[in-house]
Amino acid sequence: MANINIKPLADRVLVEPAAAEEKTAGGIIIPETAKEKPMKGTVIAVGSGTKDEPITVKTGDKVLYGKYAGTEISVDGNDYLIMRESDIYAVIS
Repeated sequence: MANINIKPLADRVLVEPAAAEEKTAGGIIIPETAKEKPMKGTVIAVGSGTKDEPITVKTGDKVLYGKYAGTEISVDGNDYLIMRESDIYAVIS
């Protein structure tokens, strides 16, 4: 897991997206231009929540989120998404 010095505020979380699929289930290699944005990733950091909505995910959780959720940021050459916790649909166990 990445060691990053970003602390999300309020109900926001920092997610490291999973790598895009390189090939289909049938073995066809997907070119870079046709790859889908991943919709799952790992929570790297969480905010402190708000008094009305405490944060329920924690660092290290694997999560599913909306296709267009969050704002993309790049830190030290690594790509991350910062999004509201409400943009997260589920925790993968």
